[in-house]
Amino acid sequence: MRKKVTVVGAGNVGANVALRIADKELADVVLVDVVEGVPQGKGLDLLQSGPVEGYDVNVTGSNDYEPTAGSDIVVITAGLARKPGMSRDDLLHANSAIVKSATEQAVKYSPDCILILVTNPLDAMCWVAQQVSGFPRSRVIGMAGVLDTARYRTFLAMELGVSVENITALVLGGHGDTMVPLVRHTNVSGIPVTELIPEDRLNAIVDRTRNGGAEIVKFLKTGSAYYAPSAATVEMVESILKDKKKVLPCAALLEGEYGVNGLFVGVPVKLGASGIEKVYEVQLNDAEKAMLAHSTAAVKELVDVLKEKMGA
Repeated sequence: MRKKVTVVGAGNVGANVALRIADKELADVVLVDVVEGVPQGKGLDLLQSGPVEGYDVNVTGSNDYEPTAGSDIVVITAGLARKPGMSRDDLLHANSAIVKSATEQAVKYSPDCILILVTNPLDAMCWVAQQVSGFPRSRVIGMAGVLDTARYRTFLAMELGVSVENITALVLGGHGDTMVPLVRHTNVSGIPVTELIPEDRLNAIVDRTRNGGAEIVKFLKTGSAYYAPSAATVEMVESILKDKKKVLPCAALLEGEYGVNGLFVGVPVKLGASGIEKVYEVQLNDAEKAMLAHSTAAVKELVDVLKEKMGA
């Protein structure tokens, strides 16, 4: 029996997630969106690509959640996108209501699913989904670190003129301008990046990584990134559905790791058939600990606002 993935939100990110899942023949896909006709039209369009691209999966669209019943994974991308000058945090209240509703419906029809959150502000939206679903931490995961690390690796490869595949890197912390690219743990085929790039250039690359999303928003003016975010999401989906047990940086609910309790923070995790199978605790130096604490404080600030609003 084929696997089934629901993608909530048929905008640019959601539609591209559906396309990439179909392309890799990972699962049948149900696209859900509140706008009448949009998920149905995009679903049909994606389905009709199958004979050309050579994939045999079913892609359907719906305005309600009944067709999503029995999904293995539910990816929530629905929400308002950033506009120039907006921070991810500006989206907090509008998107928390959208994520709350989507989670309630998803869990009603797929009580055993794994939730992957993509909606911004990411770490806070993960907290909302976990509160609403009551799922264990293994089954609520945020897509952030895979994307942030991909941006970091891209900029390093551009700087050095080498393949992105040769760059091993890790980005911790909240998804935003407080994220923590771990320069000390970055290498090119085993060669420490600090031996290849001067400190001032490395600092500039770290800054560009932190503002990677904002840079794209500034160019697009009417939307935010979607090709790389969808690719990052599908890497997580594939690791779960194929039980690949990839170690990827994801937003996970910490239960004492890194000295953090009850917040979603980007850390390396092992992703397998049951979702998060292990959280890895990297040994950090004092400077890295301070940056992660700063990042975690930014996440806590948003969650505290939501707690007040929800009376939690």
